[in-house]
Formats: sequence, structure tokens, C-alpha cells
Amino acid sequence: MREVRAAQPELVSAALESRRRRPVLRGDRRLFFVAADHPARGSLSVGQDKTAMADRYGLLERLAVALSHPGVDGVLGTPDIIDDLAVLGLLNDKIVVGSMNRGGLQGSCFEMDDRGTAYEVPTMVERGIDFAKALVRIDLDDPATVRTLAAIAGAVTAAAAARMPIMLEPFISRRQRGRVVNDLTPDAVIRSISIASALGSDSAFTWLKIPVVKEMDRVMASTTLPALLLGGDSDGDPDERFAAWEAALALPGVRGLTVGRTLLFPPDGDVWGAVDVAARMVHPASAAGSGAASAADSPAADTPAEHVGEHTLKERA
Repeated sequence: MREVRAAQPELVSAALESRRRRPVLRGDRRLFFVAADHPARGSLSVGQDKTAMADRYGLLERLAVALSHPGVDGVLGTPDIIDDLAVLGLLNDKIVVGSMNRGGLQGSCFEMDDRGTAYEVPTMVERGIDFAKALVRIDLDDPATVRTLAAIAGAVTAAAAARMPIMLEPFISRRQRGRVVNDLTPDAVIRSISIASALGSDSAFTWLKIPVVKEMDRVMASTTLPALLLGGDSDGDPDERFAAWEAALALPGVRGLTVGRTLLFPPDGDVWGAVDVAARMVHPASAAGSGAASAADSPAADTPAEHVGEHTLKERA
């Protein structure tokens, strides 16, 4: 683990491009991704530990544990993370989600100017990345927001043209004492979903990544797009958080989870245990330590990425 790449760029390219890929959707049509794109935006803290994600080798070790669980469908990350995981051989039969815009650095004066600084659609297509992801924070008092919206709209259009699913993570945000804070009231989440859903000239391949908040039934009634739930911060009672996820996963339109720090840095340090609980929620047919979902692994039910379009995505479960 300590010598991941050994200064061999050709090794990185070959590892990613030659990995064994899997269809984006399988039989139960639900997805569980582990997220690890926080460090690229300068966001390294977990709870009270301000540098928890700063140790790259430690982070990779936690990701290795999570990706070894058969209930984890894939990983969300920036090129540096994805390339390391590919070299380590951890991406075979996993879905790779490429994080695109990390330019809105945490705590910066330009945080709302969240332009693309990581993956681009042409590169993802060339390298065999399966899914794209973009953060869409909307601050009505910051003129940089419109530049971000325009950039994300272009990414959505490009992804749809390449027949690549793209996951948008929208928030209504504002500055409080110099810090950007996301508004997690139901009305704000609904408003952010309405804005994000209309970005780009083709919504056939657009997914949403949304927080679990109060009145989730009303939140999910605001969109026909498929949605994955984000995990949020790792503070609070884990049992209450898991219960909220489980309740939200039962709603129409919710298709799974995309969770990072909450599972990679659980309070008790048991990464496998935290991942296992979440995997059972997403893929209920799974058993601890066994296949994620026997029905989900049926080859006859596989839906290749290039066939995932408006008729298969825009449906309420």
C-alpha cells in the first residue's frame, strides 16, 4: 500500500483502462457508492478531527475495506483517488463515478465559483469511467453561482451526448460568518432539486444526490429523476442516521446511497461493519459477507451503461 504507483504513469493508465467493468444497473436496480472526493476540495475533516482524511494511505486502506464488501457497487472519486484504486486492483467489477467540479475550495472567497477542475466527460469516456458527478451549490447572493450553473449545464449536456449517467448534488447555500452553509430545510432542498433538474439540454441521463432531511416524502415528490441519498456528516447518533436512511430508501424514486465519511470513518472504527449495515439497506436480499443481492447479480437483468437512458432512469420505483 505504501508504494501505490511507483512513479509509473503507464501503470496507472493500464490499470484503469483494463479493469473488468460491470453494468451500471443490475437486477434490483439499486446502487450503493462509497464517496471519496472530499479531499480535492480541501475538505479533510471528519467530526472534530480536522485532518482525518489527510493520510492518503489510511484513506486508501479504508476504501479497500469498503470496496471488498460485495454490497458496495462502486466508488465516487477524483482522478488521483480512482487511479490509486485502479493500480491496487480494487475496481474490478465496480462502478467508477468520476467527480468533476472541485474548484470551490472549502473556506475560499471563491467557493461558489465551483468550476470543473477534475474529470471531464471526454476523458471519462476515454478512460472507461462509468458515471459522472457534479456538486451544484446555489447561493442567491453570490454572482459566481451563475457561472457554476452554466458549467454544470454544459457537463450535463456533454454527459447525455456521451450516454453517460451524471449525478447532480444540489444545495441552496449561503455564507454565515464567512463559512458556506447548506440549507437543509425541506423547502430549500426542493428548490435546489427544481433548479438542478433543469440544467443541461437533455435530462435523460441525470440522477440526483440529495440529503436526507425532514419530510422526505414531499422532497421526493418534487422530482421524477432517480435519486441517491448522501450520507452527510458523521456527527450524531449512528443508529438514528441509519434509521433515517432506511426510511428514505423506501420512498419512490430513491435508488440507493452515496456515502463517504460516515462509513469510512465510523465512530467505532469498524469500516466493514458500517458498510455492511448500509449495504443491507440498499440491497435487502443480501446476507452479511455474501453477495450483495443474488437477484441483482443476474446477468439476464443487467442494463449496460450505454442503454441507460430516459426510459430506464426516469421511472419511480
